[in-house]
Amino acid sequence: MRKRIFEIIEVAKEDDRASYYYDAFMMAMILLSMVPLVFKQTTPLLIALDVVTVAVFMVDYLLRWSTADYKFQKPGLLSFLRYPFSLMALIDLLSILPSLTVLNAGFKVLRLLRLMRALRVFRVLRVVRYSKSLKIIGNVLKGSRESLLAVGSLAVAYILISALVIFNAEPDSFDDFFEAIYWATVLLTTVGYGDIYPVTTAGRLVAMASSIFGIAIVALPAGIITAGYMKELEKKKDE
Repeated sequence: MRKRIFEIIEVAKEDDRASYYYDAFMMAMILLSMVPLVFKQTTPLLIALDVVTVAVFMVDYLLRWSTADYKFQKPGLLSFLRYPFSLMALIDLLSILPSLTVLNAGFKVLRLLRLMRALRVFRVLRVVRYSKSLKIIGNVLKGSRESLLAVGSLAVAYILISALVIFNAEPDSFDDFFEAIYWATVLLTTVGYGDIYPVTTAGRLVAMASSIFGIAIVALPAGIITAGYMKELEKKKDE
Protein backbone atom coordinates (compact mmCIF):
# COMPACT_ATOMS: atom_id res chain seq x y z
CA MET A 1 0.00 0.00 0.00
CA ARG A 2 2.74 2.48 0.94
CA LYS A 3 4.72 1.58 -2.16
CA ARG A 4 1.72 2.34 -4.37
CA ILE A 5 1.24 5.68 -2.61
CA PHE A 6 4.89 6.48 -3.28
CA GLU A 7 4.49 5.57 -6.95
CA ILE A 8 1.52 7.92 -7.25
CA ILE A 9 3.08 10.93 -5.53
CA GLU A 10 6.59 10.50 -6.97
CA VAL A 11 5.84 8.91 -10.37
CA ALA A 12 7.14 5.43 -11.06
CA LYS A 13 6.13 4.92 -14.70
CA GLU A 14 5.40 7.21 -17.63
CA ASP A 15 1.99 5.61 -18.20
CA ASP A 16 0.87 5.86 -14.57
CA ARG A 17 -2.44 7.66 -14.97
CA ALA A 18 -3.10 7.88 -11.22
CA SER A 19 0.20 9.70 -10.77
CA TYR A 20 -0.62 12.04 -13.66
CA TYR A 21 -3.99 12.97 -12.17
CA TYR A 22 -2.39 13.47 -8.76
CA ASP A 23 0.16 15.86 -10.28
CA ALA A 24 -2.57 17.78 -12.08
CA PHE A 25 -4.60 17.98 -8.86
CA MET A 26 -1.63 19.28 -6.87
CA MET A 27 -0.86 21.85 -9.55
CA ALA A 28 -4.44 23.10 -9.32
CA MET A 29 -4.17 23.30 -5.51
CA ILE A 30 -0.93 25.27 -5.76
CA LEU A 31 -2.49 27.77 -8.15
CA LEU A 32 -5.60 28.09 -5.98
CA SER A 33 -3.44 28.65 -2.88
CA MET A 34 -2.00 31.73 -4.59
CA VAL A 35 -5.43 33.38 -5.01
CA PRO A 36 -5.67 34.79 -1.44
CA LEU A 37 -2.30 36.47 -1.92
CA VAL A 38 -3.58 38.79 -4.64
CA PHE A 39 -6.13 40.39 -2.29
CA LYS A 40 -5.31 42.77 0.55
CA GLN A 41 -8.57 42.07 2.33
CA THR A 42 -9.58 38.63 3.53
CA THR A 43 -13.06 37.22 3.08
CA PRO A 44 -14.69 34.03 4.37
CA LEU A 45 -14.33 32.53 0.88
CA LEU A 46 -10.61 33.30 0.73
CA ILE A 47 -10.09 31.94 4.24
CA ALA A 48 -11.94 28.75 3.33
CA LEU A 49 -9.87 28.40 0.16
CA ASP A 50 -6.68 28.78 2.17
CA VAL A 51 -7.82 26.20 4.73
CA VAL A 52 -8.71 23.65 2.05
CA THR A 53 -5.48 24.03 0.08
CA VAL A 54 -3.32 23.95 3.20
CA ALA A 55 -5.11 20.80 4.36
CA VAL A 56 -4.26 19.19 1.02
CA PHE A 57 -0.62 20.28 1.37
CA MET A 58 -0.46 18.83 4.87
CA VAL A 59 -1.79 15.49 3.69
CA ASP A 60 0.69 15.52 0.80
CA TYR A 61 3.51 16.29 3.24
CA LEU A 62 2.54 13.44 5.53
CA LEU A 63 2.21 11.00 2.62
CA ARG A 64 5.69 11.89 1.38
CA TRP A 65 7.09 11.59 4.88
CA SER A 66 5.45 8.18 5.38
CA THR A 67 7.08 6.88 2.18
CA ALA A 68 10.51 8.43 2.75
CA ASP A 69 12.18 5.00 2.85
CA TYR A 70 11.13 4.41 -0.77
CA LYS A 71 12.30 7.87 -1.79
CA PHE A 72 15.79 7.46 -0.36
CA GLN A 73 15.84 3.72 -1.13
CA LYS A 74 17.08 3.03 2.37
CA PRO A 75 14.72 1.08 4.62
CA GLY A 76 14.80 1.97 8.27
CA LEU A 77 14.26 4.85 10.65
CA LEU A 78 17.08 6.97 9.19
CA SER A 79 15.09 7.77 6.03
CA PHE A 80 12.14 9.07 8.05
CA LEU A 81 14.45 11.22 10.18
CA ARG A 82 16.22 12.55 7.09
CA TYR A 83 13.15 13.54 5.08
CA PRO A 84 12.02 16.63 7.13
CA PHE A 85 15.44 18.19 6.52
CA SER A 86 15.46 17.68 2.75
CA LEU A 87 15.12 20.81 0.59
CA MET A 88 11.63 20.17 -0.81
CA ALA A 89 10.33 19.03 2.58
CA LEU A 90 11.51 22.27 4.16
CA ILE A 91 9.88 24.26 1.36
CA ASP A 92 6.64 22.33 1.87
CA LEU A 93 6.71 22.96 5.60
CA LEU A 94 7.51 26.67 5.26
CA SER A 95 4.66 27.08 2.78
CA ILE A 96 2.23 25.55 5.27
CA LEU A 97 3.30 27.37 8.45
CA PRO A 98 2.06 30.88 7.47
CA SER A 99 -1.51 29.62 7.27
CA LEU A 100 -1.51 28.70 10.94
CA THR A 101 -3.35 31.34 12.98
CA VAL A 102 -0.35 32.30 15.09
CA LEU A 103 1.97 32.85 12.14
CA ASN A 104 -0.50 34.13 9.56
CA ALA A 105 0.22 37.86 9.88
CA GLY A 106 3.96 37.90 10.30
CA PHE A 107 4.92 35.14 7.88
CA LYS A 108 2.44 35.62 5.06
CA VAL A 109 5.25 36.13 2.56
CA LEU A 110 6.38 32.53 3.13
CA ARG A 111 3.26 31.38 1.29
CA LEU A 112 5.07 32.38 -1.88
CA LEU A 113 7.23 29.31 -1.32
CA ARG A 114 4.29 27.31 -2.61
CA LEU A 115 5.42 28.39 -6.04
CA MET A 116 8.50 26.24 -5.43
CA ARG A 117 6.20 23.24 -5.02
CA ALA A 118 5.20 23.74 -8.62
CA LEU A 119 8.69 22.69 -9.64
CA ARG A 120 7.90 19.22 -8.34
CA VAL A 121 4.68 18.80 -10.28
CA PHE A 122 5.90 20.35 -13.52
CA ARG A 123 6.58 16.75 -14.56
CA VAL A 124 2.96 16.88 -15.76
CA LEU A 125 4.38 18.69 -18.78
CA ARG A 126 6.07 15.50 -19.95
CA VAL A 127 2.89 14.52 -21.80
CA VAL A 128 2.74 17.63 -23.95
CA ARG A 129 4.47 18.09 -27.26
CA TYR A 130 6.96 20.62 -25.92
CA SER A 131 8.65 18.10 -23.64
CA LYS A 132 11.47 17.56 -26.16
CA SER A 133 12.23 21.26 -26.23
CA LEU A 134 12.29 21.41 -22.44
CA LYS A 135 14.63 18.44 -22.39
CA ILE A 136 16.98 20.17 -24.85
CA ILE A 137 17.01 23.33 -22.74
CA GLY A 138 17.71 21.24 -19.64
CA ASN A 139 20.64 19.56 -21.39
CA VAL A 140 21.96 22.96 -22.49
CA LEU A 141 21.86 24.32 -18.93
CA LYS A 142 23.43 21.15 -17.59
CA GLY A 143 26.20 21.16 -20.19
CA SER A 144 26.94 24.85 -19.69
CA ARG A 145 26.66 24.89 -15.90
CA GLU A 146 30.38 25.53 -15.32
CA SER A 147 30.43 28.50 -17.68
CA LEU A 148 27.18 29.88 -16.25
CA LEU A 149 28.48 29.49 -12.70
CA ALA A 150 31.62 31.37 -13.69
CA VAL A 151 29.53 34.20 -15.18
CA GLY A 152 27.31 34.20 -12.10
CA SER A 153 30.34 34.51 -9.85
CA LEU A 154 31.64 37.35 -12.02
CA ALA A 155 28.28 39.12 -11.77
CA VAL A 156 28.23 38.82 -7.97
CA ALA A 157 31.79 40.15 -7.77
CA TYR A 158 30.86 43.02 -10.10
CA ILE A 159 27.87 43.96 -7.96
CA LEU A 160 29.82 43.90 -4.70
CA ILE A 161 32.75 45.86 -6.11
CA SER A 162 30.51 48.46 -7.80
CA ALA A 163 28.49 48.83 -4.63
CA LEU A 164 31.62 49.26 -2.54
CA VAL A 165 33.10 51.86 -4.90
CA ILE A 166 29.91 53.92 -5.28
CA PHE A 167 29.17 53.72 -1.56
CA ASN A 168 32.52 55.33 -0.79
CA ALA A 169 32.54 57.69 -3.79
CA GLU A 170 29.09 59.10 -3.00
CA PRO A 171 28.07 58.18 0.57
CA ASP A 172 25.37 60.86 0.82
CA SER A 173 23.20 59.16 -1.82
CA PHE A 174 22.97 55.86 0.08
CA ASP A 175 21.60 55.24 3.56
CA ASP A 176 23.46 51.94 3.90
CA PHE A 177 25.56 49.47 1.94
CA PHE A 178 22.49 47.39 1.01
CA GLU A 179 21.13 50.34 -1.00
CA ALA A 180 24.44 50.45 -2.87
CA ILE A 181 24.10 46.74 -3.66
CA TYR A 182 20.53 47.35 -4.84
CA TRP A 183 21.75 50.18 -7.09
CA ALA A 184 24.54 48.04 -8.55
CA THR A 185 22.14 45.16 -9.23
CA VAL A 186 19.67 47.44 -11.01
CA LEU A 187 22.54 48.93 -12.99
CA LEU A 188 23.83 45.49 -13.98
CA THR A 189 20.46 44.46 -15.37
CA THR A 190 20.13 47.82 -17.18
CA VAL A 191 16.67 48.28 -15.62
CA GLY A 192 17.35 51.77 -14.29
CA TYR A 193 14.43 52.56 -11.97
CA GLY A 194 15.85 56.00 -11.21
CA ASP A 195 14.91 55.89 -7.51
CA ILE A 196 18.62 56.00 -6.56
CA TYR A 197 21.18 57.71 -8.72
CA PRO A 198 24.58 59.45 -8.36
CA VAL A 199 24.63 63.24 -8.28
CA THR A 200 28.35 63.95 -8.00
CA THR A 201 30.90 63.82 -10.80
CA ALA A 202 32.81 60.99 -9.14
CA GLY A 203 29.63 58.99 -8.66
CA ARG A 204 28.58 59.48 -12.26
CA LEU A 205 31.99 58.36 -13.51
CA VAL A 206 31.65 55.20 -11.44
CA ALA A 207 28.15 54.66 -12.85
CA MET A 208 29.39 55.09 -16.42
CA ALA A 209 32.21 52.58 -15.95
CA SER A 210 29.89 50.14 -14.18
CA SER A 211 27.32 50.39 -16.98
CA ILE A 212 29.88 49.50 -19.64
CA PHE A 213 31.15 46.45 -17.74
CA GLY A 214 27.60 45.51 -16.77
CA ILE A 215 26.45 45.27 -20.39
CA ALA A 216 29.31 42.88 -21.14
CA ILE A 217 28.47 40.68 -18.16
CA VAL A 218 24.76 40.56 -19.03
CA ALA A 219 25.57 39.53 -22.61
CA LEU A 220 27.75 36.57 -21.59
CA PRO A 221 24.99 34.17 -20.41
CA ALA A 222 22.99 34.74 -23.60
CA GLY A 223 26.00 33.83 -25.72
CA ILE A 224 26.79 30.74 -23.64
CA ILE A 225 23.22 29.45 -23.76
CA THR A 226 22.88 30.15 -27.49
CA ALA A 227 26.12 28.30 -28.26
CA GLY A 228 25.04 25.40 -26.07
CA TYR A 229 21.61 25.28 -27.70
CA MET A 230 23.08 25.15 -31.20
CA LYS A 231 25.49 22.42 -30.11
CA GLU A 232 22.62 20.40 -28.65
CA LEU A 233 20.59 20.76 -31.85
CA GLU A 234 23.53 19.54 -33.90
CA LYS A 235 23.88 16.59 -31.56
CA LYS A 236 20.21 15.72 -31.97
CA LYS A 237 20.53 15.88 -35.75
CA ASP A 238 23.54 13.54 -35.69
CA GLU A 239 21.59 11.06 -33.58
